Amino acid sequence: MTQVIRVILPQHLRTLAQVKGEVELDVEGPATQRSVLDALEARYPMLRGTIRDQVTQQRRPFLRFFACEEDLSHESPDAPLPEAVVNGTEPFLVIGAIAGG
Repeated sequence: MTQVIRVILPQHLRTLAQVKGEVELDVEGPATQRSVLDALEARYPMLRGTIRDQVTQQRRPFLRFFACEEDLSHESPDAPLPEAVVNGTEPFLVIGAIAGG
């Protein structure tokens, strides 16, 4: 089964991928963080290694994942995404975290 998942990237990654606005991805099988990021990197190979480490698959430190106003950054990469993301009413957001003090 294929779902169309809407993804919103931070500006620096949109610039790198040469896209404007949100991206729509065809995701095969269950919609999880891993399947969405796999589809994103397959469609935009220049993003490989920018969102997650290519060897460990760990999220990069200054990026967070959100959906339906929930921080999914510490969820399992294989946990199902919220139904609103799967059915296309809500986007999956990749947010650049801001550090400082």
